[in-house]
This record gives sequence, C-alpha cells and structure tokens, in this order.
Amino acid sequence: MKRASFLCAALLAMPAGMMAESASDFYIIANINRNYVIGSKIETVNGVYQRNDAGEWRHLGYNDTSLTAVAFDPRDRAVAYTSGNNGLWRTLDGGKHWRMCNSWDMTEGRDVAVDPNAPDHVYLAITDGVAVSTDRAETLVRKEHGLPERGKFTNAIKVDRTKAGRVLAACEVGIFLTEDGADNWRRVLATEETVNDIQQSPHDPRVWLAATQSAGALISRDGGLTWTRFDGVPTDRALYNITFDATNPRRFAVGSWAYGVQTTEDGGKTWTARNAGLPENPRVWRVGVGPSGRLYASVFQETLFYSDDFGRTWHPDALVGSLVNYFISLPKVSAAE
Repeated sequence: MKRASFLCAALLAMPAGMMAESASDFYIIANINRNYVIGSKIETVNGVYQRNDAGEWRHLGYNDTSLTAVAFDPRDRAVAYTSGNNGLWRTLDGGKHWRMCNSWDMTEGRDVAVDPNAPDHVYLAITDGVAVSTDRAETLVRKEHGLPERGKFTNAIKVDRTKAGRVLAACEVGIFLTEDGADNWRRVLATEETVNDIQQSPHDPRVWLAATQSAGALISRDGGLTWTRFDGVPTDRALYNITFDATNPRRFAVGSWAYGVQTTEDGGKTWTARNAGLPENPRVWRVGVGPSGRLYASVFQETLFYSDDFGRTWHPDALVGSLVNYFISLPKVSAAE
C-alpha cells in the first residue's frame, strides 16, 4: 500500500507532458551529417530514431541518409516500413533484418503508409506515382488510374483511419483521393505546384490539413473532399510541412524554409510566427509535435529545437547537425506485448 501511494504521489508530481509522453512512442527520421563530405572519415548515423522515457534519442534499424518516412504495422510493432531513395524497405523482426521490396522502376520513395483497417495494405508515394502492396510488401504494384499522366509526383500519402482503402495523396498538381484501395483516384484539390504535406487530425478524423509549394496552407473539414485556404499563412513561398498538436485540437504548426515556424492556437483563425529563440533567419526543414504537446523545429545546418510553450521559447535538442524529415507518434507498446 505504501509503495502504491508513493507511485501515485510520484505520478502526480510529474509534469503533465512527461505523463503524456510516456503513454506514446515518438519516432523521427533524422540525418546527422554536419561537416561530412564524401571521403570524410567522420562517422554519421542516420535513419530512424526513437525518443526514450529518459528523453534520449536512440537509433533504430539501418544507417541510410535518404530515408523520408517510417510506418509500422498496428498489429505488430516489429513490422516496419521505410521509404527512401532505394524505394521501400521492410523489417519483420524489429529492425534486425531488412529487405528491399520494390522493383527497379519504383525508386525514390517520398512517404509510406499502412492502412490501420487493412494492415497488410501498404502505400508508397514515389516521385512518379503511387505503388501499393496488399501482402505486407511481398509484392508491390503501381496503382495510378485517375492520377494525371503528367504531375503525379507524390510527396505524401496518408490513409484515412476511419475506412479501409480510403487514402489521400499529395501530388504535384493537387490532392487526390481513392476510396477503393487505389484502384481509382480522383482529384479533390487542384494546385499549380506541389502539395508538400497532408495530415489527418488525431482529434477529428474529418479534419485534414495540407501544406503546399505556392497555395499556402489549407484545411478540410469533410474528410478531404473540399478544401479552404487559411488566411494569415504566407502563400508566395513554400511551406514544407504542417502538423497537429495531439494534446490540443486548436493548435497547428507549419514549417517553412522562408518563414520559419508559423503557429495557430485557435484552429487557424489567426497565425503567429514563432521564431524568437531560433537562429537568425531560420531555415526550418520540418516541424513536429510530440505526444506531450512539445513543438519541434528542425533547422537546417543547426540542430533540432524544441519548445514546451508552442514556440514562444526554444531550446536546442541533442541532435546537433541533424536534419529531421519525419515525425510520428504511436501508442506505447508494453513489455508484455
């Protein structure tokens, strides 16, 4: 009883962020290559990193500078997929062994997603379209009916968690939707230049966000069928990515090389630049939000910065010289599982 009381008191004394963080696993894709040039003897470690409960970043899997994303099988965390220049890689044993799953004509992977309602189905975004597997990447085929002959460069691909086979793809000429597992695609948003990122809300699955090369940031409140541009977000330069705060449905953040970090805390009605405390003229590569609501900004040729007040103050993280391509939070898997 005394031990239980002690544990309860200790948990109550923890900051709220730490309690939330411990309930989820947080992963990034990072390249740590400062001062590296071809032929250099400097050793670099790149790829998938996981933040442990002590706040340290632990490298997982293989060393690859070209990785762009990682996705996990919701039934078994030991099954994971990475996208990169070589295409699609898969591990079945928690990263001990990896296999390249694509053929020679499906390289330059930009993003990878697993359907949570049909976990054998894996979607790969590539620079000239979309490839799909229905057997955990044993086989991979192109599924592009409805995508344009020109302009099907696909930078991001996300599965709607509410319905198997419902997928949105961010392409060079807009956002495309399939509702039958990529057998057929149709355009739901037209753009003149690339859509760089799309994300589904962790709070309301009907809400989606998009960041674009020249059309600003947009929101959909009907599952991606129609889109509205945010006022207050710059549109004349590229926005690299956009993210939700899993702890607050009214908080979004945008990362941009030109504009740094842009945030909203009222669901997109007003936006504020949150760059004070970052390097001067920060070239922000990506932003992400951890499970506790901690905001991250990856700054080119600097480090990964974090903020516990949604960008009002910033602190450097441990990954000096890193460039982070991807952030993902997943429910923590217990040791018993």
